[in-house]
Amino acid sequence: MPVDQQYYREVASGSTAEKLLVAARDRIFQDFIAHMQPSASDEILDVGVSDVINDGANVLERSYPHQHKITACGLGEGVGFKAAFPLCRYVQIEPNTRLPFADNEFEVATSNAVLEHAGSHQNQVLLVKELCRVARRVFITVPNRFFPVEHHTAIPLAHYLDGTFRIACMITGKSEWTDEQNLILMTRKRLLAFTALIARSAAVGYTGLSLGPLSSNLYLAFR
Repeated sequence: MPVDQQYYREVASGSTAEKLLVAARDRIFQDFIAHMQPSASDEILDVGVSDVINDGANVLERSYPHQHKITACGLGEGVGFKAAFPLCRYVQIEPNTRLPFADNEFEVATSNAVLEHAGSHQNQVLLVKELCRVARRVFITVPNRFFPVEHHTAIPLAHYLDGTFRIACMITGKSEWTDEQNLILMTRKRLLAFTALIARSAAVGYTGLSLGPLSSNLYLAFR
């Protein structure tokens, strides 16, 4: 089962969890606009869109008023995505490879809830470098490990330590999320390490549901 389908199993339609997810992603979109300040003419790249269509997925495409300026990338054929967002250009990509775009082809590139699923630190580095290669400004967001409830499993608190997270996932039948190939739990410190890779002004901060260091999400922005 694709990662995004596994993730949305924990977020039932109409549930409190879905309402919190929508609120978090709406805040992420607001911070994207504030930090990237896209103009109506800017070409935007969104890497890692979902073919699961609901109120919590694909927040950029749901919210941005200039949908025709978005090029969206996903691993699948994007049948559901293309039906839901017909004004966007959709490009199918391969995981952990060079993006099929020229240097600085876009003014802005963004990726939400993708970096933690890259499978290894090496793959994460490749993704960050590729986003910065193809766009002049970059906005990356990930779930925050220190949010009290782990995003992918809905398990509270146990994910603060690898050992307790492993045990909790084993008990609940969710051990696939302890495999680095499926999930790398992200912290502010991990994101800060990427800022040394790119010779640009960079910032790391909190976004999503606002709880200070326990906020639901983190962002990494390059300008």
